[in-house]
Amino acid sequence: MSRQHQKVATAGQERHGQTGDNRAWLMLGFLSVLWGGSFLFYKILVPVIPPFTLVLGRVGFSALCLHAVLAFRGTPLRLNRSAMLWMFVLGTLNCGLPFSLYAWSERVVSSGVAATLNATTPIFTLIALHCAYREERLTPRMAMGCLCAFFGVAVLIGKDLLSGFSGGQIVGELACLGSTISYAIGNVLARRLKGYQPLQLAAGQLTGAALFVLPGAVIFEGCSFLSPPDVVAWGAWLGIALLSTFLAYILYFGILNRHGAAYVSLVTFLVPVSALSMGVVFLGEKIEWNTLVGALMIGCGLLVIDGRILRRIWKREEPTPA
Repeated sequence: MSRQHQKVATAGQERHGQTGDNRAWLMLGFLSVLWGGSFLFYKILVPVIPPFTLVLGRVGFSALCLHAVLAFRGTPLRLNRSAMLWMFVLGTLNCGLPFSLYAWSERVVSSGVAATLNATTPIFTLIALHCAYREERLTPRMAMGCLCAFFGVAVLIGKDLLSGFSGGQIVGELACLGSTISYAIGNVLARRLKGYQPLQLAAGQLTGAALFVLPGAVIFEGCSFLSPPDVVAWGAWLGIALLSTFLAYILYFGILNRHGAAYVSLVTFLVPVSALSMGVVFLGEKIEWNTLVGALMIGCGLLVIDGRILRRIWKREEPTPA
């Protein structure tokens, strides 16, 4: 190949790489909007639909859609008794319980605050892994990142904690933290269930989550509404099931397969930004100073734990020979 052809080929590869990178970032940004949008949808729905009924509609409909996709692909989910139990446990911890806590908490907590506290999930996951597996011990850098994030949480909820429990805000914020702890335990236990494709695992967990919330929706709420849903409420309910759950799972695993776990984990930084922005634009929420500072500290803690930015800053390039 001539030198001119090599230059053309190299330029083409660079343009293709840049296009691929841009497309990957767009997909990641879109995923953050889908997941951040769930907090917006919750805020719209909680005055209309009680928590268990709301979550039953979310996980039940999205589970049916995922099972339909698996059937179309010719890979339907087949479970033995042990796997059924695991799917129920994981569905409870990764979907049913945290979704219900968020639906309950957003009666008193803004969507942006809920999404910001949700960003602490990797922190609690690291701590849970540290307790469960010897090979997953926290390094000093990870411990520093966790400490920074916990300071962020303290700043975020500290003002409400000092003002007491009368307003209910602190209870809602603690419910959000309970959701992240549930996610963390579920992430650790998920390692024990192997042999299933990602979408099969997602369909199984959502089915388990539906079974978890069904008794609460029927017994405590009668599967009834707090007030008659209007077009906006029906649209939000459909949106949280189809967009923030079904489509989000499809997109998440697509990015995971193409770019790996490290890349898709960056969505953790973007979801609070999306949720805070949508809360301001569509709900007229105000971002308090403690929410902003807390979000920044949590983000800095996640950056320290991730380590990639720090490695780039501290990396010293060796001189290239001429």
